[in-house]
Amino acid sequence: MSTKEKLIKRLTSCPKDFTFSELETLLGLPTYHRTEKGRTSGSRVMFVSEHHCPILLHKPHGRKELLEYQVKQIIDVLRGEGLL
Repeated sequence: MSTKEKLIKRLTSCPKDFTFSELETLLGLPTYHRTEKGRTSGSRVMFVSEHHCPILLHKPHGRKELLEYQVKQIIDVLRGEGLL
């Protein structure tokens, strides 16, 4: 099982401990790349792709894990784009 398959399986199980670094790894595999929202973006980051809609979220601070609603939103976006 490849890294991508393992991360997809883990993400779709809606874990409470899915980390931001795991998300970066997963999104980096299809064609997304991370960009800061702007010069004063603070904790906002955007993952953009030429062929898929952008994913905008707040980078967690004080913890490594994404919040449950963020995991669900990411799953919805990736399913909508046909990546899951």
